Amino acid sequence: MSPATMRALQQTSLDGPQDMRLITDAPVPGPGPGEVLVRVAAAGVNFADLSRAHGTFGDGPRPPYLAGFEAAGEVVAVGDGVTGPEPGARVVGVGDGAFAEYVVLPAAAAMPVPPGWTEQEALGLVVNWPTALAALGPLGALTAGQTVLVHAAAGATGQAAVTAAKHLGATVIATAAPAKHPTVRALGADHVLDSHAGDVAAEVLALTAGAGVDVVLESAGGATFGASLAAAKRVTGRVVVYGVAGGDAAVTNRELVYRHQVQVVGFNLGVLIQAAPQIFGMVMGELARLVAAGVVAPGRPTTYDLADGAKALGELAARATTGKLALLP
Repeated sequence: MSPATMRALQQTSLDGPQDMRLITDAPVPGPGPGEVLVRVAAAGVNFADLSRAHGTFGDGPRPPYLAGFEAAGEVVAVGDGVTGPEPGARVVGVGDGAFAEYVVLPAAAAMPVPPGWTEQEALGLVVNWPTALAALGPLGALTAGQTVLVHAAAGATGQAAVTAAKHLGATVIATAAPAKHPTVRALGADHVLDSHAGDVAAEVLALTAGAGVDVVLESAGGATFGASLAAAKRVTGRVVVYGVAGGDAAVTNRELVYRHQVQVVGFNLGVLIQAAPQIFGMVMGELARLVAAGVVAPGRPTTYDLADGAKALGELAARATTGKLALLP
């Protein structure tokens, strides 16, 4: 039997995570048809949480709202029509209000925590890894022998992308802050560039004998976006855009005709799930194979107490973190 109220993080404005506060009397939600109620053991922290807190996330929630959307824990109740997972199962999934002691998740998208893994270790399996695999595979069409440029390679999605691209047989050029270079090299990146200094596009062109890379995973935005366009191969290069961490950046039709003759692919994981479920199913099937093969290892997130959620998001915004971050209720 679940309690009536719970601890949760409530975002009270669109001015950023500093206006996120811990409340102790949030109602525990009930699972509707096709949903499961999960007692949260660990909640994942993502850049999208920052976008939501600043009001820049497309169709994001309006304050006050319970923050967070990625959680792992134990199913404690199920709604009508749910045939699985059953109460007692450990799952990881996506559902609004995850920065809390309980969250409701869609049953069909609640992924079992792999055997032998903790809930903390499973964070990323429903956000970061699917993002990386979809960007590289169905959208980026990366194949063995090709070269990929991965921005923000020390982050959770970046680390997944480096690992997956190397497993695929690609050459990986990665960008990260200098202090994070050892982490990225340990994943197998062939070249690691300083994301804060120098001309990234010029360095990439030098490393590729002037040709550019076959695929760019572009999550940085801002000033980096132009470097991504310039670093891609003419005509056949694919720039997969899935993040706006550095702010907005523009590309005009004139630039695409006369300066950057590249393929620009827009990517949002939520839209992919809704609009192309068959592609998402292929991605999740590939993820399951990589988990079974040991290519995807249990995550080792940096953990914070639930009450320190604003601190975690602030450090993420300041690029002071490496890898996955988790809140523990």
